[in-house]
Amino acid sequence: MVQARLPEALEIKTSGQALVRSERRIALLIFLPLLVCYAYFFPRWADWNQNSRLNLVMAVVDRGVLYIDDYYEGYTATGDYAEYEGHIYSTKAPGSGFLGVPVYWAFQKVVGGGMARWALGLLRSNEAVGTTLTAGGSGLLPEKLHAALALYLVTLFTVSIPSALLGVLLYRSAGHFVPAPAPRVWAVLAYGLATSAFPYSGSFYGHQIVAVLLFVAFYLSFLIGRGKLSPAFAVGVGGLLGYAVITEYPAALVAGAVLLYLYHRLPQKRWVGLAILGGLLPGLLWMGYNLAIFHKPVAFGYEHAPLWQDVNTAGFFSLVYPQPEALWGITFGSFRGLFFLSPVLLLAIPGLYRLARDRAWRPEGWVSLWAAVGFLLFNGSSVMWQGGYAVGSRYLVPMLPFLVLPLALFAEGWGRRGWARGLIGVLSIWSLLAVWAETIGGQQFPDYTPNPLFRYSLPRLLAGDIARNLSTVVGLSGWLSLAPLIAVLGCLSWVLARRLMTRRTALQEGL
Repeated sequence: MVQARLPEALEIKTSGQALVRSERRIALLIFLPLLVCYAYFFPRWADWNQNSRLNLVMAVVDRGVLYIDDYYEGYTATGDYAEYEGHIYSTKAPGSGFLGVPVYWAFQKVVGGGMARWALGLLRSNEAVGTTLTAGGSGLLPEKLHAALALYLVTLFTVSIPSALLGVLLYRSAGHFVPAPAPRVWAVLAYGLATSAFPYSGSFYGHQIVAVLLFVAFYLSFLIGRGKLSPAFAVGVGGLLGYAVITEYPAALVAGAVLLYLYHRLPQKRWVGLAILGGLLPGLLWMGYNLAIFHKPVAFGYEHAPLWQDVNTAGFFSLVYPQPEALWGITFGSFRGLFFLSPVLLLAIPGLYRLARDRAWRPEGWVSLWAAVGFLLFNGSSVMWQGGYAVGSRYLVPMLPFLVLPLALFAEGWGRRGWARGLIGVLSIWSLLAVWAETIGGQQFPDYTPNPLFRYSLPRLLAGDIARNLSTVVGLSGWLSLAPLIAVLGCLSWVLARRLMTRRTALQEGL
């Protein structure tokens, strides 16, 4: 009897191992194109938001201080600064800056100014780079190149690589609800390349960092609740949530919901104390930062910002109440509308309904729904809802990972129907083209131009004004600079499509 069952057991084991290998290969084929796209384009120069964060990083490593006196008016000029007791400080929450410190320290130790001088010699006669520079500007200088290289590497290691890894995590997490790989792959790539997650995965802002931290904390909570991880990992959940808050303060909206979700899923509720303890550690780091600068544990740089005082002092740090104009503007408006730019996200609504309808999935559905509604209401309550120079509504970026599972559920539930396939195709193509146009059209993200897709980004694309990228460095300019990227993505897409077809055949054969 045992001998008769042995071949069957071996067959099941072999099939399981093949499934694991297939999942790993698909995960790799998600990670690679995401990373290639995120790392291909350089972070924008002369960006106040990025420079404010980078200035803190450089001040800590180069000067051993928290003030940015030597930087805020230099080659990393920024208007996002605070004045206090004769010094200048970044107004940004310090979490992103803290993450950048070890990367910049390593950059300085390994190459320092030598790399900037080498790059200057390489690029001095590069016409492709010259076409992207401001006419009448200072041109290429060693100090500017040093800052640009530092910004690129800090962004690569603190934002781009974690964001590409997030794509893998989203694929794996959706697998608990959607077994078939194709709907999950589509949902992850739609999120990573056809929403505002794309431009901010290659920018040293806090939004995408927070998106990674919040979703990783949520997924760890899910695994703890299912018994896949020890409840002791709750301390890590708390640490991630706390760090998300000190990176972008609005992250508290979702951090609180994830903490409640963890409490609900914990078999023994006392373990939530570990999560609270873990969250206190980043909080203490933030308080120490404030004590060193403002001599009190709870403080915000915007209280001392000389610019934008009229909006910073409106309501509670620019927060008033949900305004119809703002809510329309961040959803369907052509200026910063989330669904105008990425209408594919509308398909998450039926997916959210599926989550809420199933009693077993309902807690995950409520967290996903609150992430979306909470950030929409928050952004719609701000007098600064436009977000300055931006691709879409950048303040909504942290909520976007929570819509990936609903997207995958829509594709699984309705994707076999002709009308749904057509809808998925049309909305995906529009979202991809619109997001990429606003991201790579010109050397800056869209400014305050109304309807920026048609009046700012597309005119720049038609003129061949493509954002600086890795191919620009080797002399390719304009549309030609995209050729290597298209070639690499084409190869990866072909391999991924083959892998998905093989997996589908295996599933049909019952493997």
